[in-house]
Amino acid sequence: MEKVSEDLRSELATLRTGRASITLLDHTKVDYYGTPTPINQLATLSVPEPTTILVQAWDPTALPLIEKAILSSDLGLNPANDGKVLRVPIPPLTEERRKELVKHLHKVLEAHRTAVRNLRRDANDAVKKLLKDKKIGEDEERHAHTEAQKITDQSIAKLDEMGKNKEKEILMV
Repeated sequence: MEKVSEDLRSELATLRTGRASITLLDHTKVDYYGTPTPINQLATLSVPEPTTILVQAWDPTALPLIEKAILSSDLGLNPANDGKVLRVPIPPLTEERRKELVKHLHKVLEAHRTAVRNLRRDANDAVKKLLKDKKIGEDEERHAHTEAQKITDQSIAKLDEMGKNKEKEILMV
């Protein structure tokens, strides 16, 4: 369940807010010699200003490919290519775009909650199998189910808290 929390944390870092962050481009892949390659493996990413991401490709011939990948991503970014580097300005979010991002956030959050509930189900199935094989008693089974539920509730509360904080960050103007 800790891995689910870590995965959500990394997923939330890629969600766009009003300020520039190199993690915005983490899930953007470039078709480099027929292989989908993350941008951070093709270029140096930096944030020289709060509203700009600077992409400096190690191979200058990859710049148009990186530009095309950023344009085709669902981030709504429009990079400027000066031949040596890409400057990706981060425009201020519109109210409509903020609402779309919050909807996407809720989908991501629900997928992670489902993952936690699936882990609980797997744990409960394992405990039932132990009871069936007579390796534990009924009291131990009941205690294990209660403990699994408690851990699940704590994990989901943690995920919800992270989601609430990100939603607040997205909606803040």
